[in-house]
Amino acid sequence: MNQKQFGKPRAFRFKRFSHKAYSAFNSMRKVVNIGVVAGCVLTFAHATETSAQSSLNSRESEKITEKELDEVTVTASRIELSVNQAAKQVTVITRKEIEQAPIQSIQDLLNYVSGIDVQQRGGHGVQADVSIRGGSFDQTAILLNGVNLSNPQTGHYSFDIPINLSDIERIEIVYGPSSLIYGASAFSGGINIITRKDPGHKAYARVEAGSHNLLNTEARGVLKNDIVTTQLSAGYMTSSGYINNSDYDIFNLLSQTRLNIEKSKIDVQLGFNDKKYGANTFYSAAYPNQYEEINSYLASVKGEMGGKLKFIPQVYWNRHNDCFQLIKGDESKVPYNYHKTDVYGSNLNLQYTSQLGITSFGAEFRNEGIMSTVLGKKMDEPSGKFTHSDNRTNISYALEHNLLLDRFTLSVGILANYNTYLKKDYMFYPAINSSFRISDNFKVYASWNKATRMPTFTDLYYTTVTHIGNSDLKPEDSESIDLGFKYNTPFVKAHITSYLMKGKNMIDWIKENPDDKWESRNITQIDKKGLDMGATFFFKELFPSIDPSTTLQLGYSRLHQDKSSGELISNFTLNYLRDKFTAQVNHPIYQGISANWNFRWQKRMGTYLKYENLKPTRQEPYPSFATLDLQINWKLKDFVATATANNIFDRKYFDLGNIPQAGFWLMAGISYTLK
Repeated sequence: MNQKQFGKPRAFRFKRFSHKAYSAFNSMRKVVNIGVVAGCVLTFAHATETSAQSSLNSRESEKITEKELDEVTVTASRIELSVNQAAKQVTVITRKEIEQAPIQSIQDLLNYVSGIDVQQRGGHGVQADVSIRGGSFDQTAILLNGVNLSNPQTGHYSFDIPINLSDIERIEIVYGPSSLIYGASAFSGGINIITRKDPGHKAYARVEAGSHNLLNTEARGVLKNDIVTTQLSAGYMTSSGYINNSDYDIFNLLSQTRLNIEKSKIDVQLGFNDKKYGANTFYSAAYPNQYEEINSYLASVKGEMGGKLKFIPQVYWNRHNDCFQLIKGDESKVPYNYHKTDVYGSNLNLQYTSQLGITSFGAEFRNEGIMSTVLGKKMDEPSGKFTHSDNRTNISYALEHNLLLDRFTLSVGILANYNTYLKKDYMFYPAINSSFRISDNFKVYASWNKATRMPTFTDLYYTTVTHIGNSDLKPEDSESIDLGFKYNTPFVKAHITSYLMKGKNMIDWIKENPDDKWESRNITQIDKKGLDMGATFFFKELFPSIDPSTTLQLGYSRLHQDKSSGELISNFTLNYLRDKFTAQVNHPIYQGISANWNFRWQKRMGTYLKYENLKPTRQEPYPSFATLDLQINWKLKDFVATATANNIFDRKYFDLGNIPQAGFWLMAGISYTLK
């Protein structure tokens, strides 16, 4: 319905009424027109650094336009806000973009984001180290529906998540130190994977096959009434591998239940992940027959209740079991390494909404423990096969206030963090994030954040024939200043962000000479200067006859790093990704058939120790490389057929020295959705 203001008709349209800060019933006392907005307003990995478009009082809310109310909400602060209210830089990858992309895993998908460094060991998400802004894989927090799954044993395992691609609603990537938002592990940023709470169908099934004996299957069933929505999904993917000892078997099982009780909701998720894979030269090029068997369990319960004063409690538990075989199938030569990590915790977040904005106070208790044959302190008495163990507890309190005005957003907060590993008092990590809308199309944003990261149990204790741990490691500290701009018109959406980041006590595995063992040490300091930019073009605005799905997205990130570590040989931290360019084109072909092209070029700094005949020889610089991937989608009623070609030009490349990645890989599949 239209409402007249100063003699002119005004229309307000809202797409969601789920007790958000921008909900119609929360933000204005007006008659509204409820409608559905069709189409996808976000393009692939579109950066969304924006200022608030509304205040919380009804007078300011009258200025809200339909264009400024985006359906997507993000967690780029301790509260959930619309994408237009987020003051910190965040990238959102939507459900539609995931369906169109030529990928088999989340790690494959993140390869197409210019500000993300994905160092794959095996194909299709078998194992990959994911980092943000030149950080290490241990410095990125990984979350599933807000549950922090960052693995305290090693970040190599942080993506051992019980989830299938079809389960995902969106992925949020927060850049820069984010301890206030995601906890101590978010040293250089965080990735929050959000699942579909109401998929809008009764059942879903997909099967895909391809080169190297690849088979990928997924299935989901949904039961729903006015109060409860229950989903159960399962996925299985297997391949004989693209080189010797690169075979894998991956199984995922995820159960999700949502209860809606009046103004409250409760989410319960249970998950199981099982992996078995050949780990050819994964951790040492001297041993090509490494092998791993992994399984993990996840359980969490989250509630949300209240109106102006919200209570959001959560409890969670995550177990990760790992059996590492340095020589596959022969424990008589080298004993297997067995590890079991348990992480459990609880947190409570209180949110109060007033005309001054939204104030949040949170408290979290998190316990991380490990039992192992090699990691930890030696036990007085063995427990089964385990002879070593360690345990630490993290307690944190966070206070944040979000001021949401018509053109200005200001978020100010601080995290107080205590960890039993440090045996010190609470440490404090402040954060200030702001944005200002100069005009309807142009915005500027700035932020200052500090963060920390505890050493992993591997950093502390991993001592073998090739590595030496260091139980005296200090925690890492980071501080970052960001400045960015965003320009939006119907034809182009563009952004550019520059940042300065300083890291102290950086942890890396290093050696002074090629024949030495790898040692974990605190590198004194690393200073980073970076630039991230991107633009998405909607050609329909210039050429009305073109299909509106025709888009072009370009992204580029550049990083310069100064280190004070001497002439050390680095395994991770000093080998940073200096340049990364991405290009994505989506266009229709003919009547329900569309194509999605993804191009990537990148250049890594640093060197790697080249092995020949299983022996270290010399240091060599990382070469640059480029890859091109394609997926063709054909939608026919409730069926979708796909044909995917990865690394079309069969480029020989590697992300980590001595570990070759797959060449040309062809796949085809079909899915069916029962509405």
